[in-house]
Amino acid sequence: MNHTDNHTDFTSRFAIDPVTAAAMGTDELRHNFLIEGLFQLGRIGLTYTNYDRMIVGGAMPAGAPLPLQAIKPTGTKNFLDRREMIAVNIGGAGIVKAGGQSYELQPRDMLYLGMGTNEVSFASANPAEPAKFYLLSAPAHQSHPSQLIRIGDAKRLDLGSQATCNERSIFQFIHAGGVKTCQLVVGMTQLASGSVWNTMPCHVHDRRMEAYLYFDLPEAARVFHFMGEPDETRHLVMRNEEAVLSPGWSIHSGAGTSNYAFIWAMAGDNVDYTDVDPVAMEELR
Repeated sequence: MNHTDNHTDFTSRFAIDPVTAAAMGTDELRHNFLIEGLFQLGRIGLTYTNYDRMIVGGAMPAGAPLPLQAIKPTGTKNFLDRREMIAVNIGGAGIVKAGGQSYELQPRDMLYLGMGTNEVSFASANPAEPAKFYLLSAPAHQSHPSQLIRIGDAKRLDLGSQATCNERSIFQFIHAGGVKTCQLVVGMTQLASGSVWNTMPCHVHDRRMEAYLYFDLPEAARVFHFMGEPDETRHLVMRNEEAVLSPGWSIHSGAGTSNYAFIWAMAGDNVDYTDVDPVAMEELR
């Protein structure tokens, strides 16, 4: 764990190939792919990955705003000098100040910040009910306008069925007809009561990595997240508000002991949500 100042922690993750991952035990898999402790009161925690240079993190402001500052791996004076960022609020009402503007985020609202945005800070509207900003950042090559997207304005798709235990609503924050980004694609999926499966039948997309944040889980509930190559699968047992990294070669699917929500985020070669390589059920092992 590294520290940039008195409120920011960061760590780095190396990229793991599928052969190495297949030989890992539970502790090694968790150490390399699971991100725990995302939300710590009064702190920003960041994980810099070598999967498309994605940064996954969390900010949980208490009484004082938390300024976003550059970390050593970005190699820049300011965090967003050569990056873009998305912040999704999964806690109480919050405020993000960025580039001289102030944005109020209610629960499940999302804010996109384009490359070059400076003076970014995160605050809670009510410290007794702190905001929890889930942070996702990837390298950018062009500056796009910052924009607030409320959950009610996201593109909604209702999919699945009760019969297959995957009745769910998908909220696409970033899509081809909406906010422009360089490479970040982000959305949220809410499973209906009685449904537990996500992303099954599964797929891979070697053109981009993905990260999942599972949340809205009861304290005693768990999600079994499935990863690995289709014919060499592994699993991680995950608690509420934990994230998992998914390399391009890996499936990313899960089943919970209750319904839940998760935020999916991708970075890589393209921003086409439908560009996937389906995996037939008979291929899974």
